[in-house]
Parts: sequence; structure tokens; C-alpha cells
Amino acid sequence: MIIAQPRIQCNNYSKYIPKEGRFLLTIHTRSSIIVSMKQLDTAQRAQVIRCLCEGNSIRSTVRITGIAKNTVARLLCEMGCACADYHHRNVRGLRVRRLQADEIWAFCGAKAKNVTLEQKADGWGDVWTWTAIDADTKLCVTYHVGDRGKHSAFAFMQDCASRIVGKPQITTDAHKPYLKAVEDAFGGDADYAMLHKVYGASGEPETRYSPATCIGCDMKTISGVPDPKHVSTSYVERQNLTMRMSMRRFTRLTNGFSKKVENHGHAVALYFMYYNFVRVHQTLRVTPAMEAGLSGHVWDMEELVALLPEPKVAKRGPYKKKAA
Repeated sequence: MIIAQPRIQCNNYSKYIPKEGRFLLTIHTRSSIIVSMKQLDTAQRAQVIRCLCEGNSIRSTVRITGIAKNTVARLLCEMGCACADYHHRNVRGLRVRRLQADEIWAFCGAKAKNVTLEQKADGWGDVWTWTAIDADTKLCVTYHVGDRGKHSAFAFMQDCASRIVGKPQITTDAHKPYLKAVEDAFGGDADYAMLHKVYGASGEPETRYSPATCIGCDMKTISGVPDPKHVSTSYVERQNLTMRMSMRRFTRLTNGFSKKVENHGHAVALYFMYYNFVRVHQTLRVTPAMEAGLSGHVWDMEELVALLPEPKVAKRGPYKKKAA
């Protein structure tokens, strides 16, 4: 990934991305946001955000709400930075017993095999979102948007370790960068196991985009004494499906993919804030944040929108008379 050139750096979120290939969430100057969104009240903002969080694209949100496309995009940028900042400051001190981590693929602009050098310099290509979920509370502990290399794995696990209190049991897939990343982040303060899934021959052409049938799993203990009964990535993989269903950018075989990597990061930050604090989990009957003790009630969309300050429209001054 290549560093973008934003007007103002959103430091709250960019800390998740290592210097070796980071992109920065962008936040436009406050005056430009107010000019373009001054006509939106809290109810209209909440309607736009709900549409974006329930799997609608920006264009479909425009058709549903009647709000201009540029206004929707700017609101997404503002909310993305606000949500990333709130998550960074408040989702901490978590007592996690069982942590599951995984990464989910998407792309920006075009798939990596179809990207030219010029397009790659603009941030096009494969984009991976790393997620860590508490298997008990279903809370998303942290997330990271970047590539699938060792630097992203290191930054992801370092941030994850900074939010957890105690000694968790960690399960990941057999992606090799996890080995060094988990060791550096947690040291001996984690019971870590890898789950290697074995797939059979699919019999499908190589262009098939979904994996073959899983015919078995091989568990490997890396450190500590993990409980074999709880060595699983089922919850975090189910969370991957929820992401694909809730964000149009992640839907396969459509043209709703991200065109700007910064907006991709904004959408991910907004989604996880909505998932943790607003959306009631079907099994828990409460939100993951409530189950984890981070909130005492279910947030409504107005509370989520309230993370942004109300726009204040300056009074217009007197007109200047033209000289005769």
C-alpha cells in the first residue's frame, strides 16, 4: 500500500498501520464538511449511516435518502475517523478468555493481478482486513486494514495485546506471519494454537473464487497450554460473513468494490463501531459492547451520529456594495 496524501491526517486510525506500507484515513477540513453537510440534521445523518451499515452502496444510499453522493461520501469519511478514534480510546482493558483472529480479503480498484504500476501507486490492489474477536462476548477487539504481510500482522497483534488484560487463549489459522507476531506481542502471556484446515480437491476450474470442501483440521500448539476444546476460528469466520453481508464493498462479483483505499478504511471503522455498540447480537440478545461491559445500553443511530459535533452554520455578513 502507498501512503496517501490527505489534507489532514487522521492520526487516530493510522496508528494501526505500520510505516512500511500504510495508508491514512483522510478527514477534510471542518469548514468544507459544514458547507456540504449543513442541510443534514441528526435524523438525516442517522438514516444515511444506517443505510451504509446495512449493506447498501453509496449510490443506493443516495437513491434511498435523496442526499447527494458527495455529501454521503464526506459523511462516511467523518464518521470513519470519529468511530476509529472512539474505538481506539474506549475499547481497552478487556478480559478476554478466548480470542480468535483471522483476515478477510477484498480489493480496491482492481484485483492485484490486473493492477498496473501506476494504479498500484494510487493504492489499488488487494486489501486485507485483520480482525480479532472475543469468542465469549463476540466483541471485535481490534481490526487492521493493510496487506497480508508480516508488518501488518505485527501491528495488528501489538494493538490487540495492548487492549487485553490477562492471559487469553488465542487461535488463528496457519498463516505464517502470525507466529512471530503473536510471540512478539504476547510473549508467554498467551496460550496459542494454530488451526490448519485441510481442503480436498475441488474439481472446479482455477477461476473459482471460493475454497474447496474442508475435509479435516490439524491443531498445532505454539505456546502455553491451549484447551483443545476451544481451539476454533468458527466465530471469527462467521464474523467475516457478517462483514461481507453488511458492507457492499466486500460483496463478491459486484462493481460495488472500493475505489479509494481511504474510504475502504473509513467503512471498516464505521462498521465495527456499529457492530460493537449498535447492532444487537442474535445469540446474546444484547450488543457485544454490553456483554463485554463497555456499555450499559444499546446505542441508537442518533448516539452513533453524535460522535460528530453538530455543524454550526456561520451567519452571513452584510453584502458589500459595489463601487459605482
